[in-house]
Amino acid sequence: MVEKKAPATMAEFDTRDDNAWIFSFGMAMVPFTAFCYGHQRGMTGKVLERLVKLPGGFYGIFALPFLTLGMEKCIYDTAQSVQGINPNTRPADRGGFPSGGADLPSFSLVAVQKRNIFERFIGSSSDKKAD
Repeated sequence: MVEKKAPATMAEFDTRDDNAWIFSFGMAMVPFTAFCYGHQRGMTGKVLERLVKLPGGFYGIFALPFLTLGMEKCIYDTAQSVQGINPNTRPADRGGFPSGGADLPSFSLVAVQKRNIFERFIGSSSDKKAD
């Protein structure tokens, strides 16, 4: 199997234009607003009470940070995959803390797309270079 060479810079890796952040932002806001709505309706207290009553007891609460980090990585990896960016590829000029997510397995809910399916709506930097 031929191993692909890692891109040297983010510019080689990411061909989206400056408006691509809108999609990532929107995708992150959906679960966040659902959490805020649930919190306003008292779901946070119900979840904590339920965790305490489970067989793990009070110590089950210590699992919450790992669960929420896993959910955050799932959202991030899925947003990147939909936009055609492999979340496991790390450019040579990046890495280390805090951007070490490429070293972890991908939690993406979809396969990496061949191209950014949203370029039709937000444009791409390759379209601008052709002008």
